[in-house]
Amino acid sequence: MFEINSLSQLSKEIRYLIASFIVVLSIGFFSSISFVNHSNSIQPNGLVEQYNGNESDIDADVMKFKKSKRELLAIIHSHILSMSVIFFIVGLLLCLTPTNIFLKYFLTIEPFVSILLTFGGIYFLWIEILWFKYLVIFSGFLMTISFLLSVIIIIKDLKLFKG
Repeated sequence: MFEINSLSQLSKEIRYLIASFIVVLSIGFFSSISFVNHSNSIQPNGLVEQYNGNESDIDADVMKFKKSKRELLAIIHSHILSMSVIFFIVGLLLCLTPTNIFLKYFLTIEPFVSILLTFGGIYFLWIEILWFKYLVIFSGFLMTISFLLSVIIIIKDLKLFKG
């Protein structure tokens, strides 16, 4: 049975395929972070406004209305499903790197915990349990750091560039 201890053991074609996938995935992931930042959802009060609206603020630059239950469930559903697939694939690739086992465990399991905390937290925020805004921001931050570290480890292990 062939055992892979490093992504660099794969053929050059597969390594370039993985690198291309990781680069495009990263562009998509970080453009979504840019969108969250643009909508002020990185700030606690901006996050509350994004889902609960700001109709009571007559001085608001942009009027936002509370998301309907249908809208909110569609957002939660699509994000949990798509991000689970993203982190499953990234986690599989990370498992094929010669990384410290404890770091692998953290980087492969933490994103799934953060997905549940982030999008479950958004639901609780929507039902007016407002302290969840801090949990959503913290778990989203951890998820982003986990993604970034995983991508760096994967790209480094592909050893596409000599030097």
